[in-house]
Amino acid sequence: MANAAAARLPNGLEIVQGPLAYNADGLATQHNADFLRDPRFAAAYARGIDTIRSRRGNLEVGWRVQVCCWAAEHGLHLDGDFVECGVFTGIYSRAIVEYVDFNQEADRRFWLLDTFQGIAEEMLTEPERRLGVDRMNRKYAGDCYEEVKATFEPFPNVQIIKGAVPFTLEQVRAEKVAYLSIDMNAAAPEVAAMEFFWDKLVPGAVVVLDDYGFRAHIVQKIALDRFAASRGVGILPLPTGQGLIIKP
Repeated sequence: MANAAAARLPNGLEIVQGPLAYNADGLATQHNADFLRDPRFAAAYARGIDTIRSRRGNLEVGWRVQVCCWAAEHGLHLDGDFVECGVFTGIYSRAIVEYVDFNQEADRRFWLLDTFQGIAEEMLTEPERRLGVDRMNRKYAGDCYEEVKATFEPFPNVQIIKGAVPFTLEQVRAEKVAYLSIDMNAAAPEVAAMEFFWDKLVPGAVVVLDDYGFRAHIVQKIALDRFAASRGVGILPLPTGQGLIIKP
């Protein structure tokens, strides 16, 4: 087994030394990250990041976007629509439609659900507020609905649904789902989405949980772990902070 050079800290933890293949978004590694140089991924990632550049400046979430693109491309081999609960400006979904050439998927729909005004604070529990989740709306403030509509106007099979989950879930007219992304920064709507879509997910469908491993979202992790256990599945934690479920 190859050993990466590392510096040991007083608490026993190690810091991986350079040269680093990736060092952003809480993830630093020497391991191969050549997907960043893949022309198809680079073009898709640029499209996604362009949706947020005017609001957040430079943002580096390439490895998270790669996970979403991989899961969506996997979904092309399955029967069913794509769903994203928690869209913001459309970073992930815009990258995906570019990466998989979604306009060629005439028989599929990509359903995008969001308030398009930030986190639905009325959904937050007191433990989540104590962790500062409500203050995250400083990053997500401002209505981006018109921007998102303009972003996806070239994609007639993308359906945009405005409003807070779970109240909008019934508007998703999908009998089968082949890819599901959940990124709503709060436990209650995320569990509600999982409960609504679980039986619609086809065997082999990948669920990407964007906030699963982040420290401020431990309430979500606990709730999603409980949901997964109730369905007899596990959640794979990724070093990106995401979690993955594969529907049996």
